[in-house]
Amino acid sequence: MSRVVVGPNSSIDTEATVGYQYADTVGPTHVGADARIRAGTRIYADVVLGAHVTTGHDVLIREHTIVGDDVGIGTQSVLDGAIVVGNEVSIQTGAYIPPETEVGDRVFIGPHAVLTNDPFPLRQGDALHGPTLHDGVSVGANATILPGVTVGEDAFVGAGAVVTDDVPPARLAIGVPATYHPLPAELDGQNSIT
Repeated sequence: MSRVVVGPNSSIDTEATVGYQYADTVGPTHVGADARIRAGTRIYADVVLGAHVTTGHDVLIREHTIVGDDVGIGTQSVLDGAIVVGNEVSIQTGAYIPPETEVGDRVFIGPHAVLTNDPFPLRQGDALHGPTLHDGVSVGANATILPGVTVGEDAFVGAGAVVTDDVPPARLAIGVPATYHPLPAELDGQNSIT
């Protein structure tokens, strides 16, 4: 097992794995202060978690992932490596976030939301392009965001939407494929869809 640096007042269940080595392990795993890592969670080496990060059970966080402060990562979520997650982010149960994804601050990612990064899955060697979720974005339950899509600041992606194109800031994306609408008054200035 690689070196693990754990901040003060952090709690890691004995059934969790922190610092899991992979073929190209380079650096240690950093777990910030006041973190709570629950049973079944597996965190690879070369991961940095900020202060007050909490995981549900059976979370997977792969190598080269950086997670900011005050982030909740729900049960059975997968952060599949080479991801940057900002501060005050809520990743709900069963969400999938692929490599080459950027998540801003104050973002909500609903249960079983799926972000994708491979525009041509059957062609090997093509570059991966994960989505970018700017600050204040909310993604509803079971939404899918396709490779390379940018979701603008304070935008909402409705539950079950399939987002194929960039979402402008402060817009509502709904439907399959998603279409974009002005934010309803009750959503303006909010950032959560349940």
